[in-house]
Amino acid sequence: MQRVIDGKPEAVAMALTVLLAEGHLLIEDVPGVGKTQLARALAKSLDCSVSRIQFTPDLLPADITGVSIYDQTTREFEFKPGPIFANVVVGDEINRASPKTQSALLECMEEHQVTVDGATYRLASPFTVIATQNPIEMEGTYTLPEAQRDRFMARISMGYPDAASEVAMLRDREQRSPLDDIEPVVGVDGLQAMIAYVHGVFVSPAVEQYAVDLVQATRRDPDLRLGASPRATLQLARAARARAALDGRDFVLPDDVDALAVPVLAHRLIATGRVASGGASSRASVPDVLARIVAATPVPLGAGR
Repeated sequence: MQRVIDGKPEAVAMALTVLLAEGHLLIEDVPGVGKTQLARALAKSLDCSVSRIQFTPDLLPADITGVSIYDQTTREFEFKPGPIFANVVVGDEINRASPKTQSALLECMEEHQVTVDGATYRLASPFTVIATQNPIEMEGTYTLPEAQRDRFMARISMGYPDAASEVAMLRDREQRSPLDDIEPVVGVDGLQAMIAYVHGVFVSPAVEQYAVDLVQATRRDPDLRLGASPRATLQLARAARARAALDGRDFVLPDDVDALAVPVLAHRLIATGRVASGGASSRASVPDVLARIVAATPVPLGAGR
């Protein structure tokens, strides 16, 4: 994946963390910085079912979940699964779809199932959604509702590459894209075994309490109108387990929780007007508020094993 995404090892690591934690990833940044490339690189590295949905204003919920079609031969309705029935679903420019279509993902992302015409169908396992969106373009876009943002385990931004990485990109992509050379390195069984290992990573009661203290502090902070949900607490702990496993540990440290606080919590929070607008009374952003909360929350001593 790092051969495709030049100079962004932290973005690759975060994508793997979300995958192993059985979460969903939202990649938000300006056009042309590699959001879709990151999602496609991760998908091509896995030997499992992958689908891609290009979100557009005229996309319908049935285009995602599937539809029941009447079969004249059997004289019965037959369900035709949509592209959501895959292990990895890449949703490109998710905020271009209407709120009605976006709501089709709510049940899928939280309960890993689809209900169509009164019948419920289970999705593939493992199942993850990697979605991209452009935060600066307003024409023809719809803001993701809070309920859907809360279902994404983490939100990351790619950012611009440094000069050396950009020069290497010009040289390496002169003839062809490195994405064409990616081969699958793990199948479904291997991925499930890795996820099972992550489930067994130890989180001490002190670290659990630390994560809860951070989340609860977001609900009391005067600069935040909406704090993090209990779902955020669960996903913060799951992501911390995955990060510890990727770091070669079978136990979680407070440092894991600190490193994940912004990508896991920031997109769920709503700032007060003075913070959101950056007025004269406060120049803080939501990540700044989170950084202050992390710095002010006592770290448990001797936490880990």
